[in-house]
Amino acid sequence: MNMPPILSIMIFLPLICAAMVALIRGEKGEEAIVEKNIKHLSLFGSLFILAFGLFMYQNFDPKASGFQFEEQYTWFQSAGISYHLGIDGISVFFILLSVFLTPICILASWNSVKTRIKEYMIAFLVLESFMIGTFAALDSILFYVFFEGVLIPMFLIIGIWGGKNRVYASYKFFLYTLLGSVLMLLALLMLYVQTGTTDIPTLIANPVGFEMQKWIWLAFFASFAVKMPMWPVHTWLPDAHVEAPTAGSVILAGVLLKMGGYGFLRFSVPMLPEASLYYAEFVMWFSVIAIIYTSLVALVQEDMKKLIAYSSVAHMGFVTLGIFSFTQQGLEGAVFQMISHGVISAALFLCVGVVYDRLHTREIGSYGGLVKNMPIYATFFMIFTLGSVGLPGTSGFVGEFLSLLGTFQVNTVVAAFATTGVVLGAAYMLVLYRRVIFGPQDNKDAAEMKDLTPMEKSIFIPLAILVFYLGVFPNVVLSRISPAVTEIVSIYEAVEATPEQASFGPENTNTEEEEGE
Repeated sequence: MNMPPILSIMIFLPLICAAMVALIRGEKGEEAIVEKNIKHLSLFGSLFILAFGLFMYQNFDPKASGFQFEEQYTWFQSAGISYHLGIDGISVFFILLSVFLTPICILASWNSVKTRIKEYMIAFLVLESFMIGTFAALDSILFYVFFEGVLIPMFLIIGIWGGKNRVYASYKFFLYTLLGSVLMLLALLMLYVQTGTTDIPTLIANPVGFEMQKWIWLAFFASFAVKMPMWPVHTWLPDAHVEAPTAGSVILAGVLLKMGGYGFLRFSVPMLPEASLYYAEFVMWFSVIAIIYTSLVALVQEDMKKLIAYSSVAHMGFVTLGIFSFTQQGLEGAVFQMISHGVISAALFLCVGVVYDRLHTREIGSYGGLVKNMPIYATFFMIFTLGSVGLPGTSGFVGEFLSLLGTFQVNTVVAAFATTGVVLGAAYMLVLYRRVIFGPQDNKDAAEMKDLTPMEKSIFIPLAILVFYLGVFPNVVLSRISPAVTEIVSIYEAVEATPEQASFGPENTNTEEEEGE
């Protein structure tokens, strides 16, 4: 049985749905019917794409190494650039995350978005197409097109439907990420000049020389570090989250931040192994600073969205630690942490959106005692808070534990400092929960808020199930990402790095090499 071009179908279906939404028209006085049709078409279209994603997952062979569902067609023949798609155990889950969160975003916007609904739904469908394309691309130029394309709908979502400082936040988001991406384009051109190909599997199999790797690695790092984001290029994220509509924050934290980590796993680490070893200690210490610094900043926040945004930077610090440990456990933990964070952070931003829609403020001090009048909301909020803290039995525990375990094998000092981030993470999340749910109920408006509606419950239930399911049965993910991670680890086992290449800077080079062995 020949498999249909499932990845191309998933990339182009959202664009077809967006075109159909754009064609919906109505007579004067029929605005309510038109809006209803737009919402339903967008929702059912995104659910249809989710069904294709589940079909892809069902037919994915967890034991096979290399890429599956490959499609390749010549794009620019003279330059050797092709439309090349394929997925491995890493990218399959990021595509699933994209197609899972999109219908949730549409449902979350059902009653909260009042203006330009058609354009809003089109922006989300186009964004879904670009997200799937980013994780499925196996040609570096094709990857760049999708990677950059994501900026456009997200820029519009923040800039048009965001808060009062939305224009400032959207431009800051756009300029930060675009600057890094320009350097990535230069790196891709350098790789093309050196190797004569833009094919990602070919580039992985034929690395360039060490001196060239160092410069290309820095260019990639500039792009992916901003996208994650890593400290100190993280300052665009709190502004973007605060000003974005709830669904914008969900997709930004749930999927877009993962593109930086995915870029490291697809480009920097397998293509530039010697340079990655050389800069590993540098990345690890930056990750530790990010974990501790942003956790401390989160502790003093009065805005719920800003607190969760800073917590995202801290959680992404664990991801970069795991990736640059170059160990099986560390890399698996990094991927798992990104998937888990995509679910938990999306749920936390939705929790903020629920109370914001009722009271129109994100100030923590405006709430308190919600357990009295919103007990179901308090239960869901507790589940996602404990998942963010990394309680055993939730998905948050698995990713952090494996990332720290992999880091501990390579650098015990870094691992010890990073572990303090787990304690700080528990502190700021539990303080947030205590103040909002159990604090004094001084605000009469907060005391009169209604509990979750049936639609809000339908949004939270699948997210809560995933938090526990991935926490109790992590092997569902780990067994599928293991072959792809093993291939990356084998690259590092094969690289006979000199002391100069094994560590950033002149110190501890021999120790690092011995620990890696």
